[in-house]
Amino acid sequence: MANSEFDIKRPTMVGDTADSSLQKTVQILRGEGINPLVVMEFASSHSGILSGLNEVKVLLEKILPENGSEAWAIEEGASVDAGEVSLRVKAPYGSIGLYETAISGILSSSSGWATAAKECVDAANGTPVYSIGARSVHPDVAANMDYASIVGGCISCSTILGARISGVTPISIMSHPLSLIMGDTVRALQAFDKHTAQDVPRIALVDTHRDESEEAIASARALKDRLRGIRIDTTKERGGVTIDLVNEIRARLDLAGFQHVDISISGGLTPTKIKDFIEANSPIQSFGVGSYIANAGSNTFNAEIHEIDGRPMARRGKIPGITSNTRLNRII
Repeated sequence: MANSEFDIKRPTMVGDTADSSLQKTVQILRGEGINPLVVMEFASSHSGILSGLNEVKVLLEKILPENGSEAWAIEEGASVDAGEVSLRVKAPYGSIGLYETAISGILSSSSGWATAAKECVDAANGTPVYSIGARSVHPDVAANMDYASIVGGCISCSTILGARISGVTPISIMSHPLSLIMGDTVRALQAFDKHTAQDVPRIALVDTHRDESEEAIASARALKDRLRGIRIDTTKERGGVTIDLVNEIRARLDLAGFQHVDISISGGLTPTKIKDFIEANSPIQSFGVGSYIANAGSNTFNAEIHEIDGRPMARRGKIPGITSNTRLNRII
């Protein structure tokens, strides 16, 4: 069942986000009284993780006639091959034609984000990864990006809406602005603890004012057993988060008696960097990944008509007729 939290905005519904050529096509055919039953197939340009399908289903349920329409698709989150048909829609052209742009775009962007997330998750080799890339994309698509990251295997994300449509709890960690404005990491952590529900893990951000090890130990002493973990997000100007830095902080926490405190890191992480930490057996309990997922290139999906009123049909270079794919299951 498609998630009802996906918001198909009015400009998409009325076709304002469609290619103008498709607007004109629908207008001309309507004027000529032509509205054939077509089969349109959507296939990816590259292999990757399929995402965006549930959002597309919400759109299709709004635009397709109840009778005479069908939609078949590969399961959300599945791996797809380059050129593999992931979605097939059979409907009157007047119902589907205007939305070719939107459907292709949703699948392209979402699958690109999900694929990037999967690369990070695979590199982490079982260590949890969460998405924190919302600030790297337009706010209108931040939740969609977070949702796609969950499809790709991330355990959670930073936006409330992204978590809601994904059915997970958002990552809630104290911020740099809170620490800077309050003037002290421990004071900020104590305020976070005071004003945050008890079921939210207490994670201290320990790279704002002083040495990371100092802030980590001070935070642990302040909250004791209530401190779930620390997050290290050292700026690139200070060398970023390194294997040696993590090892030092872990050792100092253990010597101080805070073996229960987990370590999470973030800051410019990529699959390669994550793999380096994993291969070094770095004592990290989770990775926060932002720009690598958010700035991932689209896995471009293209739409092609393969049948018109029951007759096999395609433009030159494409094979006429419905493309066989036993992985497709009917969704509408």
